[in-house]
Amino acid sequence: MTCVGKTGSDEKMLMKIFRCLGSWFNLGVLDSTFMANSKLLSLLFEVLQQDKTSSNLHEAASDCVCSALYAIENVETNLPLALQLFQGVLTLETAYHMAVAREDLDKVLNYCRIFTELCETLLDKIVCTPGHGLGDLRTIELLLICAGHPQYEVVEISFNFWYRLGEHLYKTEDAVIHSIFKAYIQRLLHALARHCQLDPDHEGIPEETDDFGEFRMRVSDLVKDLIFLVGSVECFAQLYATLKEGNPPWEVTEAVLFIMASIAKSVDQENNPTLVEVLDGVVRLPESVHLAVRYTSIELVGEMSEVIDRNPHFLDPVAFGFLMKGLCEKSLASVAAKAPFTTSQVPDCVGASPASAGEDLSVSPVNFVPPFQVVVGAEKAALSGEPVGNAPPQTPPYPSIKPLLGIYLGKQAEGMVWHTNPIVENGQTHPCQKVIQEIWPVLSETLNKHRADNRIVERCCRCLRFAVRCVGKGSAALLQPLVTQALCVPTFRLIEQPNGLQNHPDTVDDLFRLATRFIQRSPITLLRSQVILPILQWAIAATTLDHRDANCSVMKFLRDLVHTGVANDVSGGQGEGGRGVSESHVIVVFQMD
Repeated sequence: MTCVGKTGSDEKMLMKIFRCLGSWFNLGVLDSTFMANSKLLSLLFEVLQQDKTSSNLHEAASDCVCSALYAIENVETNLPLALQLFQGVLTLETAYHMAVAREDLDKVLNYCRIFTELCETLLDKIVCTPGHGLGDLRTIELLLICAGHPQYEVVEISFNFWYRLGEHLYKTEDAVIHSIFKAYIQRLLHALARHCQLDPDHEGIPEETDDFGEFRMRVSDLVKDLIFLVGSVECFAQLYATLKEGNPPWEVTEAVLFIMASIAKSVDQENNPTLVEVLDGVVRLPESVHLAVRYTSIELVGEMSEVIDRNPHFLDPVAFGFLMKGLCEKSLASVAAKAPFTTSQVPDCVGASPASAGEDLSVSPVNFVPPFQVVVGAEKAALSGEPVGNAPPQTPPYPSIKPLLGIYLGKQAEGMVWHTNPIVENGQTHPCQKVIQEIWPVLSETLNKHRADNRIVERCCRCLRFAVRCVGKGSAALLQPLVTQALCVPTFRLIEQPNGLQNHPDTVDDLFRLATRFIQRSPITLLRSQVILPILQWAIAATTLDHRDANCSVMKFLRDLVHTGVANDVSGGQGEGGRGVSESHVIVVFQMD
């Protein structure tokens, strides 16, 4: 205080004093009881309350208060200072409103930092004794006031507190305590929905990589963490009601759909009429709506896959047609390809009996064959540049969707593996074999045309790996074209480049996962082929690859190959199969030597 008395109103000296005081708080060298009665503390809040305080001095004072609040995290030990800081921060509400009126964003951000730090310091008190003493809920009111500021950067400052509050309340499992905070969380969610609105003059889809896009992703994460306090079903219904009751602008509709997509998976999707109504409304949106609304609607449909599962009448053609239209537009193709809707889930009747293995899956309304037929047709059109076969009518230029359709086929193949388990007797044809034979030419042509694109090559290899796993020995017919096109041409050429193994570990991983599937399901088919020797050579070369997943796949391939040969020798397998495996065993040893 001696320095303060000598400097008077010298702003630069006051800034130095506040910075020095803040550093002492950070070091924990100040007696909290002494500071609680210090005039320096009063001076800090006087500076922050004055409208004429310069931005630099205001920031220095704010930093000092935040340091003091952080230093008293153990509130009980520093109770006198905690009470003084609590009372001082509550006096800043008027100053905050004045800064908002003057559109002084720097000061607004400083006040929000102080309010947030106070709430974080008193979090235990707020949760354990809400509304009493230092648990006074006026602290949360201050944060909700900040949430009402039109700039999203302001509310974003408080996110860490809301995360921590959600964690504490989740651990308490006290319904009474939860009910106290429910109204506050509801107000926060409505404020976040407003902040997620795009500008009315925004064109195109929402950006996900700029600052605002990252903010929206953080909002989505926060909503998922807090929704248990409000009730996902109730919140989902309230959000949908805001869309039904009026004719909101497109940016409001898009923001509400975005929040709904964030919580859709947490809603009880069994026998929920609201979800069914929402899905029905979304998939029937006219193509004339704003592109951003269509984009977010596709995301919402993807999050509601279980609803489609329980309501198969949406699958074909409504929901699938909705996604296919997006898949055929350049700006919507990526999100449509990622949508994890369950057209790949096969009905139980497919694997119910041996007889079902020979049935035509397209007879059932709930299966993956129609989607495959449409996608394959669209992919052929994409590769040729002209609509053919089952390609969706009146679609935009096809070249823009070529790689994304490959991704989509990979997802469908993965779905076949996890959701198809038919009983196939000897001599019968696997029901999925026909589908895989139909998509192979598409994948082959995609590999030829996009051999320089690592991402597309890796996706196609992933699709093939799942296809082989699905049909087992039925994939033997794919081996020759697989050797000449899918492996020899793009994959070997990729890893033959200088440092190819090190630069493309994902491709190495997929290559040897695929080879392992053949060893497990149909070893003789692979061992008789001309590709076995280069695969072994690359396997030996990749044993020292410093990449966990790729190295693991390589070693698993070699292990399974050796174990297959040993198993045939031990079992007396001296037939053609046993000899083939044993000979390959010799090749491995020779190459390692």
